[in-house]
Amino acid sequence: MDTDSIHSGYSHHSNRSRGSNKQSERSSRDRHKSHSRDSSSRSDKNVTISASSAQAQLPADQSSAPTDAQDDNWGETTTAVTGTSDHSLSQEDLAGFGKDTEGPVEKLNCVRYIPLVLSLLLGLLVLVTPLCFLVLPQLLWPERLHACGTACEGLFLSLAFKLLILLLAGWALFVRPTRASLPRIAVFRALLGLLTLLLLLSYWLFFGVRIMDSQDENYQSIVQFAVSLVDALLFIHYLAVVLLEIRHLQPCFSLCVVRSTDGETHHYNLGQLSIQRAALVILEHYYKDFSVHNPALLTAAKTRAAKHLAGLKVYNVDGAGSDGATAQSRAKMAAAARQRDTSHNELYYEEAEHERRVRKRRARLVVAVEEAFTHVRRLQDEEKKKPPGDEMDPREAAQAIFPSMARALQKYLRTTRQQHCHSMDSIQGHLAFCITNNMTPKAFLESYLQAGPTLQYSRESSQSRYWTLVSEASVTSPLRHGSDFQLKSSDFSLVVTSRAIPHLKLTEEYVHPKSHKFVLQLQSETSV
Repeated sequence: MDTDSIHSGYSHHSNRSRGSNKQSERSSRDRHKSHSRDSSSRSDKNVTISASSAQAQLPADQSSAPTDAQDDNWGETTTAVTGTSDHSLSQEDLAGFGKDTEGPVEKLNCVRYIPLVLSLLLGLLVLVTPLCFLVLPQLLWPERLHACGTACEGLFLSLAFKLLILLLAGWALFVRPTRASLPRIAVFRALLGLLTLLLLLSYWLFFGVRIMDSQDENYQSIVQFAVSLVDALLFIHYLAVVLLEIRHLQPCFSLCVVRSTDGETHHYNLGQLSIQRAALVILEHYYKDFSVHNPALLTAAKTRAAKHLAGLKVYNVDGAGSDGATAQSRAKMAAAARQRDTSHNELYYEEAEHERRVRKRRARLVVAVEEAFTHVRRLQDEEKKKPPGDEMDPREAAQAIFPSMARALQKYLRTTRQQHCHSMDSIQGHLAFCITNNMTPKAFLESYLQAGPTLQYSRESSQSRYWTLVSEASVTSPLRHGSDFQLKSSDFSLVVTSRAIPHLKLTEEYVHPKSHKFVLQLQSETSV
């Protein structure tokens, strides 16, 4: 068995390519020798495992990941145009700057407006019913009704104000934009709607049987009947406030949310909620607390594993067969176990080299942005001397200085694998916003030097808007201790585990005010 030398992953790209060519020639010679030995002696079985360059063996999709050598030479191979040009990059690069962020156009979903429409219809029925109780007797048997006295007119005033309060309270509680479309109906909302319908049906039945059939002549009692309906509706609204807004305010459970890809974890305290309502609260917190999901950062481990597997070659001298395939798998496992002892050194040097490159790109970006903002301040001083009609718009100023920082910014985004999060239009818009509000270069760079929450990236949030709730228990059942469920997106999932907050028992320990005081008694023979 011949053992080839393994080149370090941090040598020059040309050295690695020459080493890989030499290794391929050496392996071809070994293959030729093995075939010649096979013709003379078929009893011996020789397996040769060679560790070759990883880039020569990676598939096309993995080799298209950000390569260090290509990224280093990108600035030298790109044409830059200065002066009054609108772009300092090549037209192909600017055309592709931020194309990854373009997502599919979403269709308008009208199903989410169904609960709002039903709430409006029910609210209209609630407001119309008391008025119908007052108007129908005046239309059907007006000649038999008694005159409305002072007490009756006072009931009219009370009814008017109660209806106004009920209208405003219902608008504040129920007429809201829908935050999400839940998989099942909201139990408490459906219960309140059913209770309201049952109340209205009962009052209509009572009105039809006891008032309309007998044509009651006491109009004051009819008005009192309408007022009692409004009072009952106000109590139902109070019950809705308790069930929908107050009941879940007291924390009862601690939920641990873990993102499945990178393991980012956050904890939230929630009250008595159903599983689907808890999932909705978790998603609302996710968009503002979790950093943006970057799948490009997760390809490093996969590329490293593929590098080790692609660097292994197994040659079967006796031909293909079931025993040969088993021997190949065993040989690869043994070679991978031997390489495992040195893989931590490769990981250490890879991370150190990546951090060094990020610091280098960051320093170049900071200098480029500071120079661009200095040029903006110079332009602003010159614009003050010009007539009012010749002043430059902030958008035009952003387009004028963007070419000077575009190359450094694009290199930094590629090195940190954030190029899919920012498009050229969004960067220019952010630059124009900073110029308009007289912000510093550090304020402009903060959005790119540190990954922000998902909600800051509008395209990312629109692409991750569809979630799937996976739960063994019914999604309408309340949260319990040990409940777990998943929120699946297209690229990752959020694993949620619920734990009940323990009952806390506080005891009091009384400390006497004179317990910490003492008296020092000195004897006469004591030397002081």
